[in-house]
Amino acid sequence: MTNSNWLLPEYIQDMLPDEAARIECMRADVLELFRLSGYQLVVPPLLEYAESLLINDSHDMDLRTFKLVDQLSGRTLALRADITPQTARIDAHLLNRQGITRLCYAGSVLHTQPAGLMRTREQLQIGAELYGHAGLESDLEIQCLCLQALTSLGIKGIHLDLGHVALFRALVKRAGISAALEAELFNALQGKDAPALRMLVTGLVPEVKKALLALPHLYGGVEILAEARTVLPDYPEVTAALNALQQAAMHLQPLAHSIGIDLAELRGYHYHSGMVFAAYHANSHDAIALGGRYDDVGKSFGRARPATGFSMDLRQLHGLLAQQAQPKGILAPHQSDAALHKKISELRSQGQAVVVDLLNNPALRSELGCDRELVLRNGAWQVVELKF
Repeated sequence: MTNSNWLLPEYIQDMLPDEAARIECMRADVLELFRLSGYQLVVPPLLEYAESLLINDSHDMDLRTFKLVDQLSGRTLALRADITPQTARIDAHLLNRQGITRLCYAGSVLHTQPAGLMRTREQLQIGAELYGHAGLESDLEIQCLCLQALTSLGIKGIHLDLGHVALFRALVKRAGISAALEAELFNALQGKDAPALRMLVTGLVPEVKKALLALPHLYGGVEILAEARTVLPDYPEVTAALNALQQAAMHLQPLAHSIGIDLAELRGYHYHSGMVFAAYHANSHDAIALGGRYDDVGKSFGRARPATGFSMDLRQLHGLLAQQAQPKGILAPHQSDAALHKKISELRSQGQAVVVDLLNNPALRSELGCDRELVLRNGAWQVVELKF
């Protein structure tokens, strides 16, 4: 019988040395960008009470979350599927600041199902959140930071999609639509299911009916906003949303390869409350960064605060980058020699990797990842090219 204990669950993968080293460099570079932009690092726990992670009764989040019973308290625990709710909890209760709070994070999240094609269920999520400011300026700061982070990693040709969930919310509210019909309309819009949408809007006031039927077709370049102003009702909430999208598109054009508008995009509708955005790359089936405004999240922790943020999966981003060989090290013999030990310490203090050859087996040296070696010449230890 074959031993299969080394196998991992489906859509769960190890990170081997080259990938792990590269991703660690990516993580450090992005966190440094965040730090220089005023974002403070937090490290929430992987495990929390389920109700703290399943905010706003999000059905999607509930399905994505692993749950278990705590043997100490008997309560239901959950393995986080997203770090954003945890930063909202930290802002609301642990920091409890009255002004603007900028937080960032990097850590593993677990999903019960893969989030997209060829995606792992254990993502390495990195992101930034801004609390305490409700204006467009904070949306733009977060969107710019997202694009700067992707660019700093060497990812080019970024397409940014912008949407605004307040458009649909305003239409639903003005028409007095029931929660059940709202859910059906939401599903039809997400699937761009025109026949279902036409059936669902029967009986609604004409201007809302016209607007809902138009939403699936209002996607394309920034010019689509001009068309939207002619077919959508002149509600203050609709006008404000379109104005915000117009300003954001103009502001972000220098940072993105292209910008698109999709007014039927309701991703995270039960989570987000304003402008939403997603970054795409030609070599990825799925979005490579997601973000938006989520002012209502703090209510789950008893302190509603304006909030906006974004997150990315470093493992997904690593797959978009050209593979680079890791720097080679220096091979050192295993000897009790004070001068040798001093030389090894000096080289390591300079940032050089020095690997001690414990086996002293020439046939296995190629496995140690070295291209140089320390040899004793003229009474001094010197670094020379390693020949196999």
